[in-house]
Formats: sequence, structure tokens, C-alpha cells
Amino acid sequence: MSGYFITLEGGEGAGKSSNMAWLAERLRAAGKTVLMTREPGGTPLAESIREVLLAPGDEAMADNTELLLVFAARAQHLAEKIRPALARGEWVLCDRFVDATWAYQGAGRGLDRDAIAALETLVVAANQPDMTILFDVPVDEGMARAGKRAALDRIEQEDRVFFERIRQCYLERAGQQPERFRVLDAAQSLERVRDQLGPLVEEMLAWQ
Repeated sequence: MSGYFITLEGGEGAGKSSNMAWLAERLRAAGKTVLMTREPGGTPLAESIREVLLAPGDEAMADNTELLLVFAARAQHLAEKIRPALARGEWVLCDRFVDATWAYQGAGRGLDRDAIAALETLVVAANQPDMTILFDVPVDEGMARAGKRAALDRIEQEDRVFFERIRQCYLERAGQQPERFRVLDAAQSLERVRDQLGPLVEEMLAWQ
């Protein structure tokens, strides 16, 4: 048995989490077993790493430390949760995956592309998503939404230019891999975003 792996990507305030729950409901209504998870995190150990990554602190985190922590959490997540679920034939919906690393640590931090590619090969191997849904929203709109939710975490406190680089990286990756990416206009109302998601559910269900 082999399940399907769907990732949801986007910058801050793009609406991935609420729409992931809606997407899971639609798939379950069609008789699918769905696992919802997130990165960084997804297992107790990976969630502990997430806390270290996102908590503001007195000691500045080195960029390479951030990159290695992200992949450490991902290695645990894949081993303990994602790969077993896919082996059971489940549908895995994941809020962020390796595209987020290319966007945040690659474009945002400006880290070495060869280093990221090597870590991706080591940790992710063949576990690439079957579909990646990119919730695209202008940076100012996304940050305004994020600011209404709660206190900003360590990464959310970065400046506008940082998030512009992230958005452009996502859009570039989507343009380079159109067979995998589906780009949604996430600046619209929740109802209109879900109008865009509906056809994607039909596309997924046609896989079987």
C-alpha cells in the first residue's frame, strides 16, 4: 500500500492551517484516511525542536543552526509519522515541508543551496509530495493577519524584505515545478480560497 503526500506552503498569514482542516474533511467524506501534521514538528521530539526554533531568546541563533534544526525535526517527523502513514495507505496533509526550507533558510537567510540540497537528499530522499498547494498572499497582508493571531515568534519578527524573498522563492519554485505545485490566490476571502481548493480535491480523488 502507498498513500498520498500533500503539502501546504505559503508565507506568514496565508491561511494554510484552517484550509488544511477543510481539505481533510473533504477527503474523509470521500472515504480516505487522512493524517494532518505540520513542520517543524509533528512528533513529540520534533515539536520540542520547533519550540527551540521559534522561541525568541537572548542568544541569537546562527543561520546554520536553524537549518540543521529544521532538518533534524524533519528526519524525526518522516521516520516516526509520515513514512509509516504513507506505508499504511493514508493521505498525509502536511503544513509546510522541504519547500519551506528552500524559501525560509535558502532565500530568506541566503544559505548555501548545495548544503540545503545535500541535506534534502540525506533526509527526504524519495519522499517528495504528490502535490504542493501554495497559498500565495502579498507580504503586507500576510503579516497583518499574523499580527492579529498572537505574539510574533522568532521568525515572524523578521523584516518585510526577508518575507518578500520568501514569497518570490515560493513563486519561482512553483513556476519551475508546475506538475507538482498548485498556486492559490490566498488574499481573497476564505470562501473564495475554498472555491479554488474544490477542484484540487477532485483532482486528488481522480488519482485512484
